[in-house]
Amino acid sequence: MENEDQPRLRSVVSYVKRGGRMTVGQQRAWDELWPKLGRTVGELPEGKLDFTEWFGREAPVMLEIGSGMGETTSQLAAAAPELNYVAAEVYDPGLGQLMLRAEKLGVENLRLLHGDAVVFLTEHVEPDTLHGVRLFFPDPWPKKKHHKRRIVSPSFAALVASRLAPGGTFHMATDWENYAEQMLEVCSAEPALRNRYDGWAPRPEWRPVTKFEQRADVEGRVSHDLIFEKR
Repeated sequence: MENEDQPRLRSVVSYVKRGGRMTVGQQRAWDELWPKLGRTVGELPEGKLDFTEWFGREAPVMLEIGSGMGETTSQLAAAAPELNYVAAEVYDPGLGQLMLRAEKLGVENLRLLHGDAVVFLTEHVEPDTLHGVRLFFPDPWPKKKHHKRRIVSPSFAALVASRLAPGGTFHMATDWENYAEQMLEVCSAEPALRNRYDGWAPRPEWRPVTKFEQRADVEGRVSHDLIFEKR
C-alpha cells in the first residue's frame, strides 16, 4: 500500500519527515481526538473522499497545507464556522497540538490529514470542488540546490487549479523574497489561475501573525501574500 512516506506521484517531496517527542497532552489528543478528527492519507480507501460524510454536513471545503503547530489554523477554522476546514500536516506533534488548540476553542468544523497533500489532492479530491487552498509559510528550502523541493511548482499549481471550484482561491504567503517571486511567476503562468491583484496581495487582516512572520520581521525579511483564483 502506498503511504505518505512513499508517494508514487513524485520522487522529490517538499517536506522532511521530522520526528519529535509528543507531550502528554499531544499524545492524549492523538488517543482521544484523532479517531474522530483525523485520517492518514496513506490509509484512505481508493477513490475520492466524501467530505460531506466526513464532516457530517455539506459546506464549502477549505484545505490548508502545512498547519505546523496549529496556532493559526485553529484560529482560522474557529473564525469561519461556515467552512469545512481541512488541515494537512506531516508532523505528528504539530497535529497533536492543533487538536488541543481546536478543542480549547471549541472548534467543530475542522478535520485533519496526516500525510502528503499532493497525494491527497491527486488521488482523493474531485476536480472543481474546493472552495480554497491555503499555503502559509511553506518550507522555503533557501539553498539554490534545494529549490526543486519547494512545493510551489508548475505541476503543483496546475494540480491545485484543477481541484478548485470556479472562483475558488489559492492563497499563499512566504517571507522569502525569492520564493515569493517564484510563486508569482509559477501561478501567473498557470492558464487556469488569475491573480486577484496586480502582483502582491495586501496582507489580510484576518490572517493571524505567525511565529514565522514575527521571526522574519526581526531578521529584516518582508512577508508577501499572493491570492490567485480559478478562472
